[in-house]
Amino acid sequence: MKKKLFGLSPNIIFIGIISFLTDVSSELIFTLMPLFLANVLGAATVVIGLIEGVAESTASLLKLVSGWLSDKLGNRKYLSFVGYAFSSLSKPFMLIAGAWGPIMAIRFADRLGKGIRASPRDALVGDSVDEDNRGKAYGFHKAMDTSGAALGLLIAAVIVFLLQRDVVGMQFDTYRWMIIIGIVPAFMALFFFIFIKEPPRKAADACAVTSTGEARENGLGRKFKIFLVIMFLFTLGNSSDAFVILRAQDLGNSVLIISLMLIMFNIIYALFSMPAGIISDRLGRRKVIIAGWIIYTLVYMGLAVADQAWMIWVLTAFYGLYYGLTQGVARALVCDLVPEEHRGTAFGMYNGVVGITLLPASLIAGWLWQTISPAAPFYFGATLAAVAAIGLLVFVRE
Repeated sequence: MKKKLFGLSPNIIFIGIISFLTDVSSELIFTLMPLFLANVLGAATVVIGLIEGVAESTASLLKLVSGWLSDKLGNRKYLSFVGYAFSSLSKPFMLIAGAWGPIMAIRFADRLGKGIRASPRDALVGDSVDEDNRGKAYGFHKAMDTSGAALGLLIAAVIVFLLQRDVVGMQFDTYRWMIIIGIVPAFMALFFFIFIKEPPRKAADACAVTSTGEARENGLGRKFKIFLVIMFLFTLGNSSDAFVILRAQDLGNSVLIISLMLIMFNIIYALFSMPAGIISDRLGRRKVIIAGWIIYTLVYMGLAVADQAWMIWVLTAFYGLYYGLTQGVARALVCDLVPEEHRGTAFGMYNGVVGITLLPASLIAGWLWQTISPAAPFYFGATLAAVAAIGLLVFVRE
C-alpha cells in the first residue's frame, strides 16, 4: 500500500467509498423513518425512542465482541464485510413491513450488521495509515460517510418534492420509493471489498502509543477507561437524532424542509470532518472534541428554547459543525490512547459504550418529551454535554 492519494493509502480510500455508498442507502431508508412511524403508523415518541434505543444498544454488544475477535483472528476485512452484508440483506424487508414491530426487527438487523463491522473497520483504518496522518484518515472516512448521507438525503428530498411537495406529514408511497431506491447502493458497496487488503499486523504501526508503559501494563490503560466514562456521560444526554427531526416537525417544518435541513447538516459535517482531523493531528484531539461538545451544548439549548420554524436551520448548521469536529477525532483519540495489540478491543469498547448508552438515552428523551415538554430532552442533553466537556478537560491528558 505504497501508492497514496492525499497522503492516504488505497485501503482508506476504498473504505471511504464503501461507507459513502452505505450511507446513501441508510439515509434514504432510515433517517426519515421516525416520520413514517409517527405520521403513517401513528407510533408514539416513546415507541420511536424504544426502536432506536434497542436497535443501537443491543447491536452494540456485538461491537464489543467483533473488535476483540478481530484482535484475536488478526483479520479486520472479513468481519467488516460480513457486517456490511448483513445490513444490506436486511433492508429489502422494509418493503413488506407495515407495523412498528417488524420495523423494529429490521432496524435491529441493520444495526446488528453495524455492530459486526464498526469496530473491525475502525481498527482497519488505524492499521492502514501512518501516525502523522491518523486524524486525517479518520476525518476522511467520516467525510466520505457523511457525503453519502448528504446524497441520500438529497435523493430523498427529490422524492418528497415529486410525490408530496410541501405536505407536512410523511406519506406511505413517498417512503416506499425511498426504500426501493435505497436498496441499490447498499449492495453496490459490497463490491469494493475486493480492493481492500489486510495489512500485516506487525507492519501496521499507525496506532503505536508513544507513552505505552501505562497502557501495556494495564491492558487498555487508565486514560482510555476514564475517556469511556466521560463518553458514557455525554451519550446519556445524546439521544437518537430522531428527536431532532421530530422537534423540527414540531415547530411546523414539512418533510421536504426537514430533508433539506438534513442535507445541509451532512454537507457541513462532511466539510469539517477532514480539516478537524488534520487540526487534531497538529493541536491535539482533546481541544477539538471539547470545542465540539461546547457547540453541542449551545445547539441543544437552542433546540429547547426555539419557537420559530426557521430557527432549526441555524441550529442544524451548528449541529453539523459539532459532528464534523468530534466524530472522526474521537476515533483518532481512541487510537492514541491504546497500544496496537488492543486496538480492535478498544474500538469495540468505545463503540459499545456509546451504542449501549443510546437505549437509556433515547428512552429518557422519549419520556421527557411526553411527560414534560418537547424542550425537556434538549435541556437534559445540554447539561450532560457541558459536564462531559469539563470532565474531558480535567481528567484526560494527551
